[in-house]
Amino acid sequence: MVLTRQQLLRDLYVAYYDARRHKGKMSYILKWEVNLRENMEHLCDDLMNRNYVALPSKCFIVEYPKKREVFAAQFRDRIVHHLYYNYTLELYARTFIQDSYSCLPGRGTHYGIKRLTDYCRRESLNWQEKCYVMKIDIRGYFMHIVRSRLLEIAISTLERMSSHRISRYSSETWADRLDMDLIYWLTKEIIMLNPKKSSIMVGSEENWNGLDAAKSLMKTADGLGLPIGNLTSQLFSNVYLNELDQYMKRVIGCRRYGRYVDDAYIVSSDKEWLFSIVPKIRDFLLENLGLEMHMGKLTINEIHQGVEFLGAFIKPYRTYTSNKTLKRIRMKLSHADPTDRQRMVNSVNSYLGSLSHTSSYKIRRQLFQREKYLRVGVFDSEMTKIKDRYVFYNLI
Repeated sequence: MVLTRQQLLRDLYVAYYDARRHKGKMSYILKWEVNLRENMEHLCDDLMNRNYVALPSKCFIVEYPKKREVFAAQFRDRIVHHLYYNYTLELYARTFIQDSYSCLPGRGTHYGIKRLTDYCRRESLNWQEKCYVMKIDIRGYFMHIVRSRLLEIAISTLERMSSHRISRYSSETWADRLDMDLIYWLTKEIIMLNPKKSSIMVGSEENWNGLDAAKSLMKTADGLGLPIGNLTSQLFSNVYLNELDQYMKRVIGCRRYGRYVDDAYIVSSDKEWLFSIVPKIRDFLLENLGLEMHMGKLTINEIHQGVEFLGAFIKPYRTYTSNKTLKRIRMKLSHADPTDRQRMVNSVNSYLGSLSHTSSYKIRRQLFQREKYLRVGVFDSEMTKIKDRYVFYNLI
């Protein structure tokens, strides 16, 4: 199917609203919206005529939760990223295993924690027998993705899935009306872009001091790496490691396996078998994807000792919030402004919502049963939500 200009412009507006969600007051969005119609039509024409070229990204260092190098695309390019995501997610997602958790609707961190807990419970026969969780990590994952290999995998996947993309649902979906020529062209433009060639460095070069060279796109060889920060990078990280997922499931035969970005686990009651598959995984990553397993982060834990995954610490019959997560929450709370009532309520509710998925009632009381929060809001009996005190008492 060949998209008309009107259809493409309509899809671009959907992508535009996706890109600005929760960020409507940012200066770069307000600047784009001054000439919204003209900007959107120019972008549409650039895509229709295959003249679209990404603008220079801003490159900077973030310190929280750990030191990372980020490339932030300009708003115009973020709209294109959301357009590509909307067009292709359904096609890519059909090839993903059920235990691929990142960047997929309904399959986030809470889902991943629940799946690992269920796997441990089944493998240990409801916590009665020993079982082990092996966690594997990839060294400098985003910075060592081979872009030419990723392009091969992405195009191959799109070709295979687009040939039988009839939707299971009665209503029309994005994948049912794709212009595949446009998709193939955009795939190449996004993947093969080398952002460091035209990036704008924000801050001093000293900010890069202490950053592992394996985690800096600026220090990688040409042809390697995707910029952390782009929506498409998150999507392509799943496309790339889907090769590993399929190998683990179909060749090695891991029944209880899951992955969030480059953090993967295997659950088994056979510790020796877990050790035996390490060389196979290591060789597959190196030979097929050009990636190196981080042997220093390889762990095998017996479930009764507990295992940390996605900010949770899982043990038989209960799941706690990990110490790292609690430390980050405490640090953020220490910088909260109690005079900004609405922001304080929203922030506390965000933390309560996350903590309520774990066995953390006492921790929630310890963190939030304090005067500065009680002045702002009223907590429910289970400490899972806070309501603005002013609004609450005016509703009674």
